[in-house]
Amino acid sequence: MPHGPAEVGVGPWEGEWPRGEKYDAQLLAEGDRRNVVDRYRYWTMAAIVADLDARRHDFHVAIENWQHDFNIGTIVRTANAFLAREVHIVGNRRWNRRGAMVTDRYQHVRHHAGVEELAGYLHAQGVVLLGVDNLPGSRPIESLELPRAVCLLFGQEGPGLSPAAHEVCDGTFSIAQFGSTRSINASAAAAIAMHTWVRQHADLDGDHSWRG
Repeated sequence: MPHGPAEVGVGPWEGEWPRGEKYDAQLLAEGDRRNVVDRYRYWTMAAIVADLDARRHDFHVAIENWQHDFNIGTIVRTANAFLAREVHIVGNRRWNRRGAMVTDRYQHVRHHAGVEELAGYLHAQGVVLLGVDNLPGSRPIESLELPRAVCLLFGQEGPGLSPAAHEVCDGTFSIAQFGSTRSINASAAAAIAMHTWVRQHADLDGDHSWRG
C-alpha cells in the first residue's frame, strides 16, 4: 500500500490469552486482520453479531434490485456502519456483495420478492416506509423529522423508485441538490439519509459510537 500500514488489524495475541466465550482461539493464535473496529478484535463472528444486535438502531434500509445494482454492497456496508436494524433486498435475490467488504456477515439482510411484501412486513411491526425520490411532491429531508421506526427505501441507480414502490410508500423525501446533475449516486443518497437519522435519533454520548 502506498500510504498507511502494510497490514490492517493486529497480529497474534501477546502474553496470556484472555478468557471468555467471545474470543476466537484461532484469531488469538494467528492474529485478526478482519475489517472490524478494535472493540471486536479477536472476537468470534457470533459474539460480534450478538453485541451488535443488543445495540441496533430502529431504522431499516431497503433497496430495489431489479438490475443487479452495483450500489447495493456499498449501501449494506454503510448500513452496518450506522447499525441499521435490517437491510432489505427487494426483487432479485442475488446481489453484488463486493462493495459490502464482508460487512453483510454482521448485518441482517432480508429478501423480499416485491415491494408489497416489504411493506406488509414493515407495517406489521409499526415501521414507516419512506422512499427517496427527487420528484415534485417529495418532502425535503433537510427539514424532515424522520420517524424513529422507519425504513428508507432506495430505487435503482438511474430509474430510481419503481411505480410499484411509489404505491406502497407512506411518503417520499428528497435531498437538496444545487448543481447541474439530475441525481446523486444511490449509495451516496443512502448514506446521507442514514446519517440524517443518526443525527436526529442516535445516542452519540459515551461509548455508543466511535470514529473510523
